[in-house]
Amino acid sequence: MPKTAPLRPGGPALDRPPATLAGLLREWLPGQRWFAGKDRPVADLDVLSTTELFPGCLHLLVHASHAAVPTPGGTPPPGDCYQLLLGVREHVSPRLARAFIGRVHEGPLAGLAVYDALQDPRSAELLLERLRHPGAAGPLRFESDPSVSVPAGLAPRLLDAEQSNSSLVYGDRFILKVFRRIQPGVNPDLELPGALAARGCTRVPSPAAWFGTAEPWAATLGVLQPFLPDASDGWALALRALAAGDEFTTEAHELGEATADVHLALAAAFPSDAGGDNDRTAAAMTGRLEAAAHSVAALRPFVPGLRTAFGALVGRDAGPPEQRIHGDLHLGQVLRAGRDWFVIDFEGEPSKPLAERRSAQSPVRDIAGMLRSFDYAARQRRPWRPEWARRCREAYCAGYAARAGWDPRTKHALLRAYETDRAVYEVLYEARHRPDWLPVPMAAIERLAVRGG
Repeated sequence: MPKTAPLRPGGPALDRPPATLAGLLREWLPGQRWFAGKDRPVADLDVLSTTELFPGCLHLLVHASHAAVPTPGGTPPPGDCYQLLLGVREHVSPRLARAFIGRVHEGPLAGLAVYDALQDPRSAELLLERLRHPGAAGPLRFESDPSVSVPAGLAPRLLDAEQSNSSLVYGDRFILKVFRRIQPGVNPDLELPGALAARGCTRVPSPAAWFGTAEPWAATLGVLQPFLPDASDGWALALRALAAGDEFTTEAHELGEATADVHLALAAAFPSDAGGDNDRTAAAMTGRLEAAAHSVAALRPFVPGLRTAFGALVGRDAGPPEQRIHGDLHLGQVLRAGRDWFVIDFEGEPSKPLAERRSAQSPVRDIAGMLRSFDYAARQRRPWRPEWARRCREAYCAGYAARAGWDPRTKHALLRAYETDRAVYEVLYEARHRPDWLPVPMAAIERLAVRGG
C-alpha cells in the first residue's frame, strides 16, 4: 500500500501546508498550460483550502499572486485562484513521471512524492465515484441529476487539447471538465446548460453531475456532461474541408441555425435587457483597444481607423436586446454529430470576471466570434482563401436569420464593432501566447481599420 499522509478523511487536510509544498507548486504552476499568469512571475502562493478528497489525494485551492511588471496604461491584476488535485504517495510509478511535481521534506507529508492526480487513472476513477454518490467532503459538495444514470467502472482518459481547464473522458460516455481558474459564484458552464436543458433545448449536452466548494467562498469546481464520441469539432471539420478544397457553406448555414436556437432558448430562460447602450459599449471597446495598443506595437498604426468602428455605434440603433450569450463562441466550441450541431463550453472567456461573463450582452458578440473563426480557419492553409471565409460568413448569417427572425448583416455598424473588438482581443492573445499566429488577426485589423471594413 502506498504511504499517505495521516489526514482526517473528508476534512481539512493541513492547517498549515508545509513550505516545501508551496515552494514546489510555485515552481510547477507557471509551466501548466492552464496557468493564466505566464507573463507575470509568481511572487507568492497561498493555500486557501486543503481537503483530503480520498486517501492519497488532496484537493487544494491556491492563490497565486504576481510580482509587479511595468505595464504602460495599467497595472497587473493581484492574482488568481487555482484548483489542484494532488496525488500523494511514497513512490511515483514511471507511468506518472510526467505528472510528478516534487517531494515534500517536512510536516505530515514529509518524504512523500506529490503529483498531478488528474493524470492518475486510479484517482480519476475515484473522482467519478464521488460524483456518482452525491455528498460532502469537507467544504466540497458533490451533486447530480437524479434522472441521469452514470455507470461505475468507466475507464478515464485525460484529454490533451484543453487549454484553460482539464477534461477527463470516462468510457466515451461522459466528460468531466475540471475548472482550473476559480472565481466565486456559479460557473456559466453549469448554469447555462442546466437552464437550456430545462427549456428542452437539445443543442447543448445537459449536466449529469457537478461539484463545488463552500470555502473560502461558494464556487463551481467541475461539471460532468454526456460525451459525444462520434462528434467532430467545427474547427477540425473546417480545416478538413479546406484541405480537400470543399465548400463549408451548408455546414455554416446549419451552424447559424444552431446558434440562433441556443440564443432563443437563452433569451427564454433568462431575463433580457431592452437594448444595449451604444455609448457605453463603444467606450468599453475603445478602452480595450487603447490598452491592447500599449502592449502590442503592431496595433498602434491602426488605432485611429479602428476607433471609427466603435465611434460609428454612437447614435445608432442599439440592435437586438441584450441577453445571456455563450460569450466565447468559435469553431472550437461547437461539435457536429451526423447533421446536428451542438454548442459546448459555456464558461466564456476565463480571463474575464465571472460577473461580467454572467451578464446580459448583445448576441452579436457571439456571431462576431464565429465570423472571426471562419477567417482564422481560412488562413491555416496557403494560399489564403478569403472567398471561402466570405461564403461561410454569409451562409452562417443567413442560417442565423432563418431561425432568429433578424439578420446580423443588417446590423452592419454593430457587427463591425464587435468583430473589431474580437480582433483586438485576438491580437493581444496571440502576441502573448502564440506570436507566430499574430499575422492572422493583424490581417483582420488592417481590413477593419478601413471605414466600412
